[in-house]
Amino acid sequence: MARINDVFYSDVYIMPDKTVFVPDGHSENGLQKFEPEDFDEFYELVTSNYKGKSSYSVIYEGFFFRVERTVSMFGDMYCMRKMPRKVPDLTSLGYPPALINYLAGLGHASGLILLGGATGSGKTTTISSLLREFLIRNGGFAYTIEDPFEMPLDGEYTALNGSLGVCKQTQPINDDWGASLRSALRSRPRYILVGEIRTPEAASECLRAATSGHLVLSTIHANNVTDALDALVKHASAGEMSEELAFDLLSRGILGVIHQTLIGSGRKRPVVQYLFANPITTQGDQTRNIIKTGKLNLATTIEMQMTRIAQGRSLFDVIERNFNNQ
Repeated sequence: MARINDVFYSDVYIMPDKTVFVPDGHSENGLQKFEPEDFDEFYELVTSNYKGKSSYSVIYEGFFFRVERTVSMFGDMYCMRKMPRKVPDLTSLGYPPALINYLAGLGHASGLILLGGATGSGKTTTISSLLREFLIRNGGFAYTIEDPFEMPLDGEYTALNGSLGVCKQTQPINDDWGASLRSALRSRPRYILVGEIRTPEAASECLRAATSGHLVLSTIHANNVTDALDALVKHASAGEMSEELAFDLLSRGILGVIHQTLIGSGRKRPVVQYLFANPITTQGDQTRNIIKTGKLNLATTIEMQMTRIAQGRSLFDVIERNFNNQ
């Protein structure tokens, strides 16, 4: 029999009767039973780390597992996402090379990069790989706020420009994402990664941080690019921030929004849709102007930008002129 980490899979499900299922690797959604020889050891680690919160992480033989504990009709069930031992290189994810080049050039900019998609669409892997790319290219201090921890980002990075990068992974203080983001700002990070925007406080503080000279990266559940922007505004305006202010901050702070889905079986590949704003906020920009109105009629702009990038044409000359040459 194989051990729990000897077999490639993305998810593992442990039923109340301790039956284990993993993807079968032959179909898009099919499962197969799995009987790892080290099940007892792994199960003890998973169950003993439950401290009252349904979502948490464990590390087993060098691999992160994101755990979701639920109570089913017949007892406790555990659904786990197995994360890579190392954060993948951005170029290994299957993104178009021209899109990778553009994203990498944003490491010197300030604002919000938002990645939307459904559960299991690879949002966390992509946003973590992008942060790793920025640290390797440019160095600097990165601060993450995650619940639970997912990708192994914490540590020191030697940048290509000869400087160093440091990333510290943190959890929200008493589940208060707003207070945690305000605390992060006092640490003067160059980059802030928010694992997922799911509260009004997280949404509003991300918008404020994106307009205060930081490069903020986050994920959100969404069906497309427009839905991701709309979901962010709805989260922010569900708290003390007005919808008008949320759209205003979003129009000034957004750098780019990407929607990602995964297709295929086994090692899936991403299908992406994206939209970017001019990183020089003092210059006129159609994307920012549309978002500021609150009427997200962006289909034509999205199509135009995706066509230009696919053809290897630049969106904004300032990227090549001001950022990539630094």
